Amino acid sequence: MAQNNALASLCQLLEYTFKDQSLLVQALTHRSAASVNNERLEFLGDGMLNFVIAARLFEQYPDMQEGDLSRLRASLVNKDSLADIARSLQLGEYVKLGSGELKSGGRRRASILADAVESIIGAVFLDSGFDTCRQLVLHLYADKLLNIPDVSALKDAKTRLQELLQARRYSLPVYNVTDVSGKAHKQMFTVECVIEELDCVTTATGGSRRKAEQVAAELAIEDVNRKIKS
Repeated sequence: MAQNNALASLCQLLEYTFKDQSLLVQALTHRSAASVNNERLEFLGDGMLNFVIAARLFEQYPDMQEGDLSRLRASLVNKDSLADIARSLQLGEYVKLGSGELKSGGRRRASILADAVESIIGAVFLDSGFDTCRQLVLHLYADKLLNIPDVSALKDAKTRLQELLQARRYSLPVYNVTDVSGKAHKQMFTVECVIEELDCVTTATGGSRRKAEQVAAELAIEDVNRKIKS
């Protein structure tokens, strides 16, 4: 009875009542707790979520290019965004975890919370079909869709640097790995970003080549902007 009351409270927040409540129970069951868990529902919910958000952005921004639409969608459906929605629903209180996950703080872990949201979306699709599932996604994302971030802020540093240089007809930057240190499982990469025409060389270190390149590009953007203004 206590569980039913708790799930009823969650359904009120979702603004949806399950016909088959076992689907909701499964959606809230982490793989550490039982062999019948939410992994398959998560897979289904992920596909539904991506489609519904993509369709809404397509309608909302009729003139936006594919690359920017993809960035917006990624910012909305990523782990952090989903975990934020999960916290607003207090999903951590409902997720069923194994003892190990409970002891390690699994109720607060962003990945577990995000997976639970996707699993619920998948469960609603199975319980009531596409239209109802779409309504749920748009309900969960109502605030985020009203406060869409600036697309330019979502572009990574390498993309922003490339666009900055192209707009002024400069050659594209060259990234060189100048050093790799540390053991194989924990290497550190040092990368330099070179823009010869502007006599610009920036260097950064990161846990992967990609991370180091991004930091070097961010530093290069600052340097290029200073040189353009001077």
